Amino acid sequence: MRERVLKAVLGVVGVLFLATTYPMVVFVRQEPSLSMMFSLYVVLGVFLLLAIRDPWASRSVIAFTAWSSLAHAGWMGMQAGYHMVAMGEMIGVAVLAVIGVTLIALAPQKPNVKYAVVR
Repeated sequence: MRERVLKAVLGVVGVLFLATTYPMVVFVRQEPSLSMMFSLYVVLGVFLLLAIRDPWASRSVIAFTAWSSLAHAGWMGMQAGYHMVAMGEMIGVAVLAVIGVTLIALAPQKPNVKYAVVR
């Protein structure tokens, strides 16, 4: 059950990140740094969709997505708090925080393997 939920979350987040292709193209001239950031999310979206096939083998990309989403949310939240960016950015903070926490909670765990000592 947990793996099914994880796969669904990977699909939703992957498609959400892939959807940043449109703003990436639209903002390429007006906001080149924003467009560059979106390019990272587009690529990450592709890898999240590939991770659906075998989440355990994709633990590092899942962990990177979770922790980078939390870092981005924290940084953006701080900027909004100091009025460096619009308060409307808090929606993005909430979305990225939910993505990060959800992926951490659902991330595949390392198997608990006990090794036998052969003499």
